[in-house]
Amino acid sequence: MSTHTDKSLSGKTLFVTGASRGIGLAIALRAARDGANVAVVAKTSKPHPKLEGTIHTAAAAIEAAGGRALAVQTDIRDADQVEEAVRQAGERFGGIDILVNNASAIYLAGVLETPLKRFDLMWQVNVRGTFLCSQACLPLLRQGPNPHILTLSPPLNLKPRWFAPHTPYTVSKYGMSLCVLGMAAEFGRHGIGVNALWPRTVIATAALVMLGERVRAENCRRPEIVADAAHAILTRDAATCNGNFFIDEEVLRTDGVSDFDRYAVEAGHPLQTDLFVDEPGADPNE
Repeated sequence: MSTHTDKSLSGKTLFVTGASRGIGLAIALRAARDGANVAVVAKTSKPHPKLEGTIHTAAAAIEAAGGRALAVQTDIRDADQVEEAVRQAGERFGGIDILVNNASAIYLAGVLETPLKRFDLMWQVNVRGTFLCSQACLPLLRQGPNPHILTLSPPLNLKPRWFAPHTPYTVSKYGMSLCVLGMAAEFGRHGIGVNALWPRTVIATAALVMLGERVRAENCRRPEIVADAAHAILTRDAATCNGNFFIDEEVLRTDGVSDFDRYAVEAGHPLQTDLFVDEPGADPNE
C-alpha cells in the first residue's frame, strides 16, 4: 500500500478541465508553483468578448508560475476531443497523475423557465463530461503512484430547498457528485482517490454573472481558497483519501489554517454561503 507523504505536486501531471479561468486556473497555478505539469483542457482558444482568459493565457501563466503547460482546446462534450486531449497529455508528460473535473455549466432557473437546450448543456458538461473525462483518464491514472480524481461538485444534500428554485441545475451538479460516490467505491480498491470539493462560500468567478444581482463580489471569496484546499487533498495518500465530499474551509482548517480573511474579495464584508451548503444551525428538516 502507498504511504504517500510528499506535500508537493512537483513533477505530477494534472489534467484540468475548464482551466482557462476561475477555479480551474487557480488550481492549475497552485500546482504550477510546485513545478507540476498541467494539461489546460478548455474550449476558449481565442479571446471571448465577455469572459477573461484562454487556454493560451492560462498556459503562459502556468509556465510563469514555475510549471509546464499543454494547452489543448477541448469541448468535453465531444468524446473524440477528450480522448485526443488525454493522449496528448500522456504523450507530452509521460502519464496523468491527477484529473480535476472542474468544467461546469450553470443556469439557475426552475423547470418551466429552463429551455431544454440549457438542460442538455448542463447535463452534457456536468454529468456526461465528468464521466467521460474520468473514463478517458482512468487507464493512465491507474499507472501513477498516487492517482487522484477531484471533482468540483457539492455534498449530496437532498433537502427540497436545494431543488425548488433550480431543479435542472441541482440534478446536474448532484449527477457529478453521484459519479464521485460511485467511482470512489469502484476504483478505491485500485488505489485511486476519488473525492469531491465544494466551497463553503460563493467564489468570485465569471459564473457570478449567472447569479445576477443575487450575489455581490464583496460577499465572496477568491478562487485561491479552493485551489489551496485542492492542493491539500491532492497531496494526501490516495489509498486512504477516497470517497469524501470536502468543503474547502474544512480542509484548510484540518491543515491548520485559521486566517481566512486573506481569501476574501474584500475583508470585513459578510460572506454569502454557497448553494447546497447549510448555514450553521439550519433546521435539518428544511
